[in-house]
Amino acid sequence: MRLLLTRPEPDAARSAVALRARGHAVDTMPLLRVDVVAADFGEGPWGAVLITSANAARSLAAHPRKAELLALPVFAVGRRSADAARAAGFARVTSADADAKALADLVAACVPPGLPILYLAGEDRTADLEAMLAARDLAVRTTVIYRAVMETQLVPQIRAALADGAIDGVLHYSRRSAEAFLAAAEVAGLEVAGLATRHYCLSADVAGVLRAGGVDNIFVAARPDEPALFELLG
Repeated sequence: MRLLLTRPEPDAARSAVALRARGHAVDTMPLLRVDVVAADFGEGPWGAVLITSANAARSLAAHPRKAELLALPVFAVGRRSADAARAAGFARVTSADADAKALADLVAACVPPGLPILYLAGEDRTADLEAMLAARDLAVRTTVIYRAVMETQLVPQIRAALADGAIDGVLHYSRRSAEAFLAAAEVAGLEVAGLATRHYCLSADVAGVLRAGGVDNIFVAARPDEPALFELLG
């Protein structure tokens, strides 16, 4: 199949390699750019670090207070964010391997009430982890450490391929990337609902963005991780 990846780099390049190894032709056109934010952690100490995206761990790389955090346990929403945390230098990393609710359950089971948890977050968030953890008597300090900025221009060859039905499927990894795809298609004058392209979504939450935009031909991964997303491709 010919597939389109719109997720940010460096993840788009990594996913493209994996898909090509499965025999697919892959176009990459990131529609999100991840910008690092000068995060203010406030005063510690903290009981643990919480991340829900690999971008959070990557954005910490050049932070002047990174060394203060490396001795803390890290709780990550999935394997990819956990791997990014380890690559950033954290030694004690635990993954929920699921979604925000599973992450909140994991943290509540492992972190006793007392010191606040430092949540290294993106500017746009869907799940209210703070409320989930507050219901479990855990205090959270949320610090925005990155933002995903939309690119709303389709390159001409990708626009033409979509219009001609030459792209068999688009992989959507997040709500923001799905929103960016719809916005870019609108700017390009494409009616996404009328395209023959299939849409492969990491979760029902991501698929909901496309359905709200009138899109069907949607397939949702059984689990919110990349291996499950790739399983949809057959």
